[in-house]
Amino acid sequence: MLKLYHCENARSFRPLWTMEEMGLSYELKMLPFPPRVHDKSYLQINLLGTIPAFFDDDILMTESAAICQYLASRHGPTDLDVPVSDPAYGTYLNWLHFSEATLTFPQTLVVRYGHFEAPERRLPQVVEDYKQWFLARLRAVDTAISARDYLCADRFTTADISVGYALMLAEMIQLAAYFPQAVAAYWQRLKQRPGYLSALERQRTAAAEQGISRLATPLYLFGRA
Repeated sequence: MLKLYHCENARSFRPLWTMEEMGLSYELKMLPFPPRVHDKSYLQINLLGTIPAFFDDDILMTESAAICQYLASRHGPTDLDVPVSDPAYGTYLNWLHFSEATLTFPQTLVVRYGHFEAPERRLPQVVEDYKQWFLARLRAVDTAISARDYLCADRFTTADISVGYALMLAEMIQLAAYFPQAVAAYWQRLKQRPGYLSALERQRTAAAEQGISRLATPLYLFGRA
């Protein structure tokens, strides 16, 4: 039994999108954001209180990119995976983890010090500095995607899902206007995938069924006020 603890539009969207692309059967448990503040019982699931928490029977995982890699390699076969024997394997792993370590990290500081902190604790200089950090690192994606449709292996993989979430977050916090042309076109291709669209619908439906107000999910509100 696969089970994902998820907050709408949070990092846990990566494994949600992956499972939808693969057509897997799973349970989706929606939580208010951040759950360590608004649902203390979640600390019994993940003692750090972070999202996601993912279970495959008794196996617990909490890193979104790693969960995507696990799903593709453990619950395939699927073209989302790039096996060790593939010449693109190293490139695939690099992009899969580049997204979280290099692209998402600076955005979390933009989100925190531009949106989540109380007004007196917000730091415009931090927001601007880390916005520029993110855009500088995005040049690597621009270079890679300028000559091809996807990042590696000549097909859509979980590396594209991982990087795609970083672009999704950038759009939510109003950084998409700064995307280079090739990155913008790439993001548009990703947003048209049936798996992406069904993941959006699945989280909306699950939130409504489980009584999780979208007002309790600040990431949903960015760019939509």
